[in-house]
Amino acid sequence: MKLRFLLPVAALLSAAVLAPAATAQADPVSAADACYTWNRTLSQGASGEDVRQLQIRVAGYPGYGAVLGIDGQFGPATKAAVTRFQQAYGLGADGIAGSATFAKIYALQDDDCTPVNFSYDELNNCNTTWAGGNVSAATARANALVSMWKLQAMRHAMGDRPIDVNGGFRSVACNNAVGGASGSRHLYGDAVDLGAGPQGFCALAQQARNHGFNEILGPGYTGHNDHVHVAHKSSRFWSAPSCGI
Repeated sequence: MKLRFLLPVAALLSAAVLAPAATAQADPVSAADACYTWNRTLSQGASGEDVRQLQIRVAGYPGYGAVLGIDGQFGPATKAAVTRFQQAYGLGADGIAGSATFAKIYALQDDDCTPVNFSYDELNNCNTTWAGGNVSAATARANALVSMWKLQAMRHAMGDRPIDVNGGFRSVACNNAVGGASGSRHLYGDAVDLGAGPQGFCALAQQARNHGFNEILGPGYTGHNDHVHVAHKSSRFWSAPSCGI
């Protein structure tokens, strides 16, 4: 009788011990982050908002001259960008976003989803609302966030030395006040003007070619001898003749 009683108790204790381990295996990327939390491993073929959020964070790793689409579809370009991100930070580079990849992203982002080395304030010297440009305030702010993650990738590639940001978003009124072009990408929130900083203008312009900027203007291009302008647009236009671009 005593033996028959002990066996069921032992079985119950064993199940209680094993249950947490089984749960952990089923949810290998569970974490808590004040900005955004991923709850599943992502690989080629996946789709959804979690993929789009991942694409924003790896937008600075598309490869030379390329731009990563932020569309929520995990295709070959996203896999390549994730792989480059993993390589940049010494992670296992398989193009699959799992716990190690998300842990590095969590370490790189602040609670408002901006990368740790850049802020919304830096990219908007015009107003506090992001309104008055050529797109909605929400779109301008979202575009600026993608630009910040591209700059974060660029900063890391340049030895994690600071990048000086001189400005970004402009409303139509702010753009007119500084004599900006009527079609300036600053009106869309995705343009950033960079100071020389510790790297120098040419190093910045040259490095930007690897980080998803379709528009790069710098020394030798009219009006850009005192800064480097990087932005996103539908077609590529790079011009910094003094830097060989």
